Amino acid sequence: MLSKTFSLLFFLKKPRNYKSGKMHIYLRFTVDGRRIELSTQRDCEPEKWNSHAGRKIGNKEDVKLLNSYLDTLQNKAYDIHRHLIDHNIPVTLEYLKSMFSGKEGKTISLLDVFRKHNDEMFALVGRDFTLSTCNRYEAALGNVSKFLFYKYKAKDIEIEQLNYSFISDYAFYLKAIRHISHNTAMRYLKYLKKVVLLCVKNGWLARDPFFAFKISFDEVDRRPLDLEELFKIANKEFNNYRLRKVRDIFLFCCYTGLAYVDVKNLHRKDIILGHDKKQWISIKRQKTGTPSRIPLLAVPKTIIDLYAEDPACINEGRLLPVLTNQKMNSYLKEIGDVCQIDRPITFHLARHTFATTVTLANDVPIETVSKMLGHKDLKTTQHYARIVDRKVSNDMAKLSERLSVLVE
Repeated sequence: MLSKTFSLLFFLKKPRNYKSGKMHIYLRFTVDGRRIELSTQRDCEPEKWNSHAGRKIGNKEDVKLLNSYLDTLQNKAYDIHRHLIDHNIPVTLEYLKSMFSGKEGKTISLLDVFRKHNDEMFALVGRDFTLSTCNRYEAALGNVSKFLFYKYKAKDIEIEQLNYSFISDYAFYLKAIRHISHNTAMRYLKYLKKVVLLCVKNGWLARDPFFAFKISFDEVDRRPLDLEELFKIANKEFNNYRLRKVRDIFLFCCYTGLAYVDVKNLHRKDIILGHDKKQWISIKRQKTGTPSRIPLLAVPKTIIDLYAEDPACINEGRLLPVLTNQKMNSYLKEIGDVCQIDRPITFHLARHTFATTVTLANDVPIETVSKMLGHKDLKTTQHYARIVDRKVSNDMAKLSERLSVLVE
């Protein structure tokens, strides 16, 4: 972020409890109306000081030495300013002060903090974070880096320069320049906000620049598959083995409610005998670490048996031959087109379908559904599981029958 104005001035400053005698000589930097003062470790009699020139008056050797020293400091300051401009580094009081005092490594920059945050996340992959979560933060770091170059022609920025205008401009850049959808842009802003709040908590930032900025999401149509659409996919004959495999794994999750990462990590040991002597899935969800126990219905049991001898399952000890999330979604799009389903099908739609079409719409209590999904509270389950119209209609029909009996 290049400065609009830059100036420096040498001036005299009275020592504490000053009465008479010499005063300290200070150097004042002014950048865009803000200023900072540094001691030169020299002093001068006020009557011998030329405030306009910022130098000591006289021709004696000690005067020449002092003025020469001040010239050296001034040249150093201008050299630093020129270096920052030439290297597209933001010209700020903090940078000037740190470089002038030889402590340029002490400045705290946004991308440095972001990289450290991401490095620590990657170090905890498999324990606290998934690789996909880390990759999303890496993408967010890349977006901020590109924005800095686009907006300020800078490679980095000091965190003290973050303000509401920076956040607002970044949001505009993501949507208007990068053509990223509103909700995805808001997610990138959430990732940035997490890093910014680290700076606030560490005392590096006095105020949260997100304070007046509202991160809001547009409501997305996450309408689950209805029974007709679910049966369409289940009964469709696919000659392509990969399409058939992706369809089967998708159906498995429609009847178990597992998220992509959980079905990918599923192993034989995760299938247990429950108290009813029937097969259950028993796992800890990767995303939250909460337990999830799901009785196996007929469809998922059939699919497990179908891929028991699949080379990928045998070689890697996995329950199902799950492809990457990107490939799964790519094939699901093709499956949706072939089955003439009028909206995009993503892998996550299986979890919604389980929560609504398979369970709640068939009178499974929401508390039970929440437990199987591995949610910590019912609010999360309500987000996934919108009661379908058929369920509302059936419930109201039963109510109507009861009321009609009371009237009679």
